Amino acid sequence: MVYLDAAGWVQRGDNGSSVVALGGGHGLSATLRALRHVTRRLTAVVTVADDGGSSGRLRKEMDVLPPGDLRMALASLCEETEWGLTWRDIMQTRLSTRGDLNGHALGNLLIAGMWQMMDDPIEALDLVGRLLGASGRVLPMASVPLHIEADMIDGDRRYTVEGQSQVAVAPGSVEQVRLIPAQPPVPKAVVTAISEADWVVLGPGSWYTSVLPHLLVPELHRALVTTDAHRALVLNLARQRGETDRMTTADHVRVLSDAAPDFKLDVVIADPTAIDDVDELIGAAEELGARLLLRQVRTGDGQPHHDPLRLAAALRDAFDGFLGEVGRAEPWLA
Repeated sequence: MVYLDAAGWVQRGDNGSSVVALGGGHGLSATLRALRHVTRRLTAVVTVADDGGSSGRLRKEMDVLPPGDLRMALASLCEETEWGLTWRDIMQTRLSTRGDLNGHALGNLLIAGMWQMMDDPIEALDLVGRLLGASGRVLPMASVPLHIEADMIDGDRRYTVEGQSQVAVAPGSVEQVRLIPAQPPVPKAVVTAISEADWVVLGPGSWYTSVLPHLLVPELHRALVTTDAHRALVLNLARQRGETDRMTTADHVRVLSDAAPDFKLDVVIADPTAIDDVDELIGAAEELGARLLLRQVRTGDGQPHHDPLRLAAALRDAFDGFLGEVGRAEPWLA
């Protein structure tokens, strides 16, 4: 079978469902590495609020979108040939020097340089995707860099933190997050991909800085609420120090509900070893209209990392509708 993907390139093979995955960083990377086993009709929508490390430096010095999470998404979708894997490794390589380039990822520099050369940042990302033979398309969630501002609670103290990198390490619990600007422009290609998708997948990842922000951008929120696509949420395997270390598994689902009461889900995917209270999680999922699907998706070494093949199997089960009774979790898998 031959078809055109979202970027207009000819692809061969089983096209599967049209899927949009939203997130950032290592969480989105895990989802993409799983989804590439399920479909080639794949679009990644990536957060653009990173203000630390190489991305933060390039963002400040060049006034561009932070390229790091976009780079990771592209690397996750590279074709598994000598060519694709070589370019993936080049993109992910970090420079070790005694000068100003120390710590920069080569892929960040490549993307930033192409943005400087080309008028359309999305066209530049598409070109990098062609270089990698990417199984899908990578798009920024907004056309401008975003800042994250969080209200924190630490005992009796309330304070505000600015910047994604600071939210991740701030002591206490996150009470609320805001985006600056509050109504950023969203690329038309993002809205189109969501409206035409069969499935939208959110998570895993840093809950307040990579997952939740997609629901806080008004135009993106509207697209996610009005699409005819089914919606899946993939939960984290462990609490994140600083951001969510005082939250239960069900609290993670409630955070999305509190921020966007009109956002509904069809399925919540969780690993049974990462759940505090299965009945509480079922209840939280039901509040969003979702069924809970329990699957072993953790890597075999016991670390809080999603195994691409196991997560792919869970997503395939969700897409195929093998969810058991409404409101009931599937049996735990050995």
